[in-house]
Amino acid sequence: GNDEKALGDYAWYEKNAYNAGEKYAHQVGLKKPNAFGLYDMHGNVWEWCHDYYGEDYYKQSPKKDPTGPASGSSRVLRGGSWYFSSRFSRSAYRYWFATDRNFNYGFRLVRELD
Repeated sequence: GNDEKALGDYAWYEKNAYNAGEKYAHQVGLKKPNAFGLYDMHGNVWEWCHDYYGEDYYKQSPKKDPTGPASGSSRVLRGGSWYFSSRFSRSAYRYWFATDRNFNYGFRLVRELD
């Protein structure tokens, strides 16, 4: 959504985690799910994506289902974390990182149900 006042209902971010003394990633599912029924798509931990980061990639990429650059030295992070402000909590916000570990990075596992 576009209402920052409602973000705390759906996400852990600086205002309701770090600034509230809860300086850690929270258990998944404590906030409301998004419209697709998915939890923690905003905030909590940066989502470590398979895509390589390219600063200007989206200026020349296909408009539908861009796959990211074929190679690079950094991977994409999306969605912000409990450590960052609300402006980073959009699932469309892209950040980058090298190949290090960090206390506010994570990844999403997918499992098909029978």
